[in-house]
Amino acid sequence: MSETPQNPQYSADSIQALEGMEHVRMRPSMYIGDVGVRGLHHLVYEVVDNSIDEALAGHCDTITVTINEDNSITTQDNGRGIPVGIHKKEGVSALEVVMTKIGAGGKFDKDSYKVSGGLHGVGVSCVNALSESLKASVYREGVIWEQEYERGKPKYAVREAGSTDQRGTTVTFRPDPQIFQQTLEYNYDTLANRMRELAYLNKGITIVMVDQRSTDEKGEFLEETFHSEEGLKEFITFLDETREAIIKDVISIEGEKNGIPVEVAMIYNTSFSENLHSYVNNINTHEGGTHLSGFRRGLTSTLKKYADGSGLLDKLKFEISGDDFREGLTAIVSVKVAEPQFEGQTKTKLGNREVTSAVSQAVSEMLENYLEENPNDAKIIVQKVILAAQARHAARKAREMVQRKTVMSGGGLPGKLSDCSEQDPAQCEVFLVEGDSAGGTAKQGRDRNFQAILPLRGKILNVEKAMQHKVFENEEIRNIYTALGVTIGTEEDSKALNLEKLRYHKVVIMCDADVDGSHISTLILTFFFRYMRELVESGYVYIATPPLYLVKKGAKKEYAWNDDQRDQLMQQYGQGANIQRYKGLGEMNAEQLWDTTMNPEFRTLRQVTIDSGSEADRIFSMLMGDEVPPRREFIERNAVYANIDA
Repeated sequence: MSETPQNPQYSADSIQALEGMEHVRMRPSMYIGDVGVRGLHHLVYEVVDNSIDEALAGHCDTITVTINEDNSITTQDNGRGIPVGIHKKEGVSALEVVMTKIGAGGKFDKDSYKVSGGLHGVGVSCVNALSESLKASVYREGVIWEQEYERGKPKYAVREAGSTDQRGTTVTFRPDPQIFQQTLEYNYDTLANRMRELAYLNKGITIVMVDQRSTDEKGEFLEETFHSEEGLKEFITFLDETREAIIKDVISIEGEKNGIPVEVAMIYNTSFSENLHSYVNNINTHEGGTHLSGFRRGLTSTLKKYADGSGLLDKLKFEISGDDFREGLTAIVSVKVAEPQFEGQTKTKLGNREVTSAVSQAVSEMLENYLEENPNDAKIIVQKVILAAQARHAARKAREMVQRKTVMSGGGLPGKLSDCSEQDPAQCEVFLVEGDSAGGTAKQGRDRNFQAILPLRGKILNVEKAMQHKVFENEEIRNIYTALGVTIGTEEDSKALNLEKLRYHKVVIMCDADVDGSHISTLILTFFFRYMRELVESGYVYIATPPLYLVKKGAKKEYAWNDDQRDQLMQQYGQGANIQRYKGLGEMNAEQLWDTTMNPEFRTLRQVTIDSGSEADRIFSMLMGDEVPPRREFIERNAVYANIDA
């Protein structure tokens, strides 16, 4: 998928400065989304995107990302190196222009880069503006050039720093604590997941991830190397490692349609969920767009034509819908677009209309060839579609039952729901509470004005292993739908969620702080991810964090949410201190539950977000699916974070 520039000259004149960067520090969220955990990690992605652009242009094949001991980040590539000559318009080195001017970069020069990811030129200068310190080193034409910056301002002019036989660019930056006040600590797994994703999306590139903050038993830094020779085919295999495939091979295509490079990989499995992941220039477009519409169109029309011709649908008494062709499907669609048009600043939905037909044609040709060459697999796929159609037909009645209860007022709400008096959804919150006992305590302790309580009986259905009509028939799940007030499903998309009538803008999962409570939380989150994903993506889902301990001595008492806090309080209180371990919410009285877990002034709510749809899909499949070995391996690897009660 590499593109070779028509004009290989990449010089200072290739750099175009579009505007200044004065208010990046004043309005950082406009440029990187937010200044929390996600924004912090986004800084790394922006710098790496520059190196990926070099790789797409055919000039780089190795990228190294290092989390340094002090939580600063170093990225290094073996590309051409950012030009350092004097920029005619700006009168300073092109390196300084790139690092200090918003919209400056070779990606605006079509002869330098055909396609590019990142924030279209604002990326690395934004990183510079939002960093306490940054150092750029360029290895180019036998010379090392360098420049350092403080909060985006150069400390000196670009200067020579020696000779070299290397080439490429190295950037080391430390995020600014004045901007990122929530945390400055990088999560290794978050960065590693994105680097792995980039390696799959750009086959042939090697990305090395190093964490110098931790060492193994040999005293060596944690290090992983990501490299893929088959690209999306290997990505599909990785995502579906915990699912059982029903066809023998991944179906894939790579080529160009109407001047647009298109890469698609897909496979059918025994699950009941549809898992589609789409990318434009390596950007995860989790809201889809024209490329995903093209995929669906090509898939549905081609499979329907084959199924009609096979005679297998003759005895079916109702029409097949587009949904039926995608049940049990895992697919990745990746396109490279020279001038992508995204809807919204966060670039989550592609708007280029010409991409629809390009992807549709590519998918149709791919599937037609595959079905013709693999008649046994083709029959298995059609049989899977028929089963999905029959299940959908059964699910419609169950879904209509949920719908009827949802549209009713008053009496249509679940009997166990203790609603709040406030009518404005933005001010309302509902707690999904484990069991009637804890539910009763929560009802006593809540603020009735804006807090509603919905007790759930035991563990809800594991939707990862259930057919759709079983999901809609489940009483606890129906209660969640009707309590929230959302309308669900159409014939075209049975899981589509209409949030316009959502009754609460905070949906809080409140379970016991033990193994069973964690399992129930995971079951609810699996349901939300598979059937109410829009709820999560809109930022409406939270997890409550009840304390684990109450430490008392005389009249003094304090709560502890983890073992470290407990130990600190024990040391502070000294001899004679007593510890009460809360094994469940029901062990707290109403006042304690309000003080620690429900009072907005003192509680801690963890908002549930989706950083990577593909990784979330893989983990839910692993944790809640049928395959035991990957789940056991995951639990053993992460057991250090778990509190296991005897």
